[in-house]
Amino acid sequence: MAASSIASEVDDPRVTDRFCRSVRRPPGDVVLLGVVHDHPASVGRVRAVLERTEPDILALELPSAAVPLYRAYARDERTPPRFGGEMSAAIDAVSNADITGIDAPNWPFFRRLVARLVADRVSPSTARRVVSSLGGATRDALTCRVAATITDATSITVACDEPISYSCTHDDDPETQAAHERAHVSGVRALLAGTGGTTSSLAYRDETRERCMLEQLRAHRERGSVVAVVGADHLDALEDGLADSKRVR
Repeated sequence: MAASSIASEVDDPRVTDRFCRSVRRPPGDVVLLGVVHDHPASVGRVRAVLERTEPDILALELPSAAVPLYRAYARDERTPPRFGGEMSAAIDAVSNADITGIDAPNWPFFRRLVARLVADRVSPSTARRVVSSLGGATRDALTCRVAATITDATSITVACDEPISYSCTHDDDPETQAAHERAHVSGVRALLAGTGGTTSSLAYRDETRERCMLEQLRAHRERGSVVAVVGADHLDALEDGLADSKRVR
């Protein structure tokens, strides 16, 4: 990885090494942007970096089925778009990039997850909890696909969920937004640590998601420069995997 990072190239308090990672090695550069869903600082960070980098590929932590809906959100005349948070803001900020969703559910994810559950010989109760956790994600992806179809075919914008409200807004200055986001992330992580963290069933799901996202990012970097917009908690795993020349098993 190169000594310089994207944070050193963009003069913005929301663009820091905590949320921005640069993996610059052959065959292509990858910039990882960690975000907090719908947070004004995350939206601002995404726009600031994309306006500077102009990547060949914009990879979003969205299922492929959800991307058309966020494209529709990005056509909003408002800046940032009213719906879709940092994901629609990212789409709105690029002009010629190839936009792709890298998150589950998809067939490679299901295959990898089943293979891992079988190899680890997990208990039936754990397997049931894993499968149950996937049901909501699959329904959400299908809902996004239907919503995109309706939005494209009519003058109605279908919102799958209401934007999350924080005590800072898009009108606040970047320093205020950045400070609020840091405090929010620290508070959430402290809460999770106090409750014992992720359960084993969710760990199986989330670790498999990260491996699949990593495989897709490795494939995309073969075609050019990549900016990936992902949840902040995925940054470390994706950065380590991209910096490692070995393929994910």
